Amino acid sequence: MKIFLASANLEDIRWASHRRLIDGVLTTHGLIGSEEPEDVREHLALVCRASGGPVLVTAHALTSADVYRDARELAKLSDNILVQIPFVEDVVDSIHRLSVDGVRVAATLVFSAAQALLAARAGARAVVVSIDDLDAAGQDAGAVLREFRDALDGSSSEVDIIAHNPRTASQFAACAAAGADAIAVTTDTLRELLVHPLTDRGIDRFLKELSQRHAAWTVV
Repeated sequence: MKIFLASANLEDIRWASHRRLIDGVLTTHGLIGSEEPEDVREHLALVCRASGGPVLVTAHALTSADVYRDARELAKLSDNILVQIPFVEDVVDSIHRLSVDGVRVAATLVFSAAQALLAARAGARAVVVSIDDLDAAGQDAGAVLREFRDALDGSSSEVDIIAHNPRTASQFAACAAAGADAIAVTTDTLRELLVHPLTDRGIDRFLKELSQRHAAWTVV
């Protein structure tokens, strides 16, 4: 399973990438806008270099012709880019055309196994499932992801399931257990996943032991 950082902040991406905590980046209009870059294309190029892995970038359009054109331009920035496109009827043909052209597409706003299967048929390489939105709708995200997994495996569809924005360690684990191929988390969530009260307690004991014993493992 892969971990993506949901961010457009270069410092955060470099921090996570340097520590080998992530495999790639997922970014959105809002995340890029919050960085207020002078040149969006240059900023995205820097994100791709900092990530060292797949970078999911949202197309800035919602009509078929505009989505196709924008996705083609985004794909030119880096071989690492997957273009995120909302899975709605008006742009399904663009997803197919882009896949034929070799542009990798991640379908977003996918909330059912049926949508995931249709996105795969259209040519999407991944489907992005918003855990936040499922929770807000009162749905069990883990159960939904398991339906995705069973349906896609049963149809032999080679499409990655990306769980976007689990907020807690338990949600993160549930996504992994349900068969998500990748999980995209914010920087704050990633940092929270690194810690646990029992780990902190163990470190306190370890530091106490170190203060009492000074022997080192160095072999002369």
